[in-house]
Amino acid sequence: MVPCQIYCHGELLHHVQMAKLYQDDKQFVDMPLSLAPDQVLQRFGELAAAYNHSIPQQQLQAFIQEHFQSVGQELQSWTPEDWKDSPRFLQKISDPKLRAWGEQLHQLWKKLGKKVKPEVLSHPEQFSLIYSAHPFIVPGGRFVEFYYWDSYWVMEGLLLSEMPGTVKGMLQNFLDLVRIYGHVPNGARVYYLQRSQPPLLTLMMDRYLTHTNDTAFLRDNIGTLALELDFWTENRTISVSSGGKSYVLNHYAVPYGGPRPESYSKDAELADTLPEGDREALWAELKAGAESGWDFSSRWLVGGPDPTLLSSIRTSKFVPVDLNAFLCQAEELMSNFYSRLGNDIQAAKYRDLRQQRIAAMRAILWDEEKGAWFDYDLEKGKKNLEFYPSNLTPLWSGCFSDLDAVDKALKYLEDSQILTYQYGIPTSLQNTGQQWDFPNAWAPLQDLVIRGLAKSPSPRAQEVAFQLAQNWIRTNFEVYSQKSAMFEKYDISNGGQPGGGGEYEVQEGFGWTNGVVLMLLDRYGDRLSSGTQTAFLEPHCLSAALLLSLLPSLLPQ
Repeated sequence: MVPCQIYCHGELLHHVQMAKLYQDDKQFVDMPLSLAPDQVLQRFGELAAAYNHSIPQQQLQAFIQEHFQSVGQELQSWTPEDWKDSPRFLQKISDPKLRAWGEQLHQLWKKLGKKVKPEVLSHPEQFSLIYSAHPFIVPGGRFVEFYYWDSYWVMEGLLLSEMPGTVKGMLQNFLDLVRIYGHVPNGARVYYLQRSQPPLLTLMMDRYLTHTNDTAFLRDNIGTLALELDFWTENRTISVSSGGKSYVLNHYAVPYGGPRPESYSKDAELADTLPEGDREALWAELKAGAESGWDFSSRWLVGGPDPTLLSSIRTSKFVPVDLNAFLCQAEELMSNFYSRLGNDIQAAKYRDLRQQRIAAMRAILWDEEKGAWFDYDLEKGKKNLEFYPSNLTPLWSGCFSDLDAVDKALKYLEDSQILTYQYGIPTSLQNTGQQWDFPNAWAPLQDLVIRGLAKSPSPRAQEVAFQLAQNWIRTNFEVYSQKSAMFEKYDISNGGQPGGGGEYEVQEGFGWTNGVVLMLLDRYGDRLSSGTQTAFLEPHCLSAALLLSLLPSLLPQ
């Protein structure tokens, strides 16, 4: 792939990124070419030779100006055709301030809509952007292309905004990528092709089907959905033994070295702190961390030489709870899809795969004493018992066989002191300076816990789910009231603020944050409040409030 010789690896990429001409390495790899890539490479070769491969910054800058276009040329703004005023879910919201806010979030889809220009189709070799036939919604900020797992929560929001046409187009883009590349890349750029992201494509199809009943679309694409799951089976499978039995589960693993093009200088400088023989392995683990969606987190640093340093990363050495819960859910949905299409043999195949996975997750990831699932460290042969919201993903995905799992998980949240956080559920309890750690809280992780509990028949679990939803809504609403923006993550350590840490400034927009807020407004709109009249419940009061809310059901009738 010729554009990859410019955007994915090679001397030109190395020179430009190490010269740090831009504040964000992503800027350069998003710049379209003004000429064919082989011409650009030839001219760069001549320039490098003229300066004995150490090109002065001024000449390098002039070269880029001549041979590259500015960022964003290949995309145009797009207002979704199926956007309309006043979707029905807004009527469910009792609090007038929250209703007005919901209306503004619904308006934001128009700001986040993008369409790929036709020249990307006619000259794909001049762009790092992968052509998409259908328009789409992007996260926002530096993320001007679409991303894999972000898009699931975006689609949930779009369906509440009654925009199934936009969702279908986005689904078609993902299915096209699977047909061409055999998997869904991390995002729609050639430099993301080496890795995927949490596998939620089957779930996206399920949400679209629930909304539209478009069985013909399912029938046309079921083979492509199967192909995507095959990618994970064939390339991301690991065998784990326990109690004399062997179990098959999945992990994030990217079999390619080299720095990530969009964070090239950071990856190269980090590798300089290690012996030369360890650098390729570090880069592969960083890419696996990016594939997990949690780039980066103490989750992948635990057990390394120094768990506070990113160079300790060992993503592929863990069997992650969330990845296996997502795949387990996908297997269940595939079984349902095939039943719906009358293919009982394939339905049975996926049903069996799900049962095997539930048994494997119980044997390897579940901890009876703690009452939750935990990532399994393959090298150490033990679970990582630190708190992460992902530890409860099986509740969200319905992948457990123990009927008491919800009650145990609730006790686990109490024991871990998670219910004492008043502004959102923290991403971890460790402050490493990485963005997927304390004090940041992320919308998708709130959803994993809240809906995991809300699905339970237990009134107590449902009440905790509501309270967590109320906390998150208030944090998002307060920040929006001050800044007129939604953010990709929030700092919950001193009231709610936009989040920080990690490799770039906090971004606003923001696709999945908007989606999760709309979901919570839809589910709890009749009870949620924007103000502080119910005030944030003090830690010890949350349990008391729960008890009070349950008293009527506990008293003898």
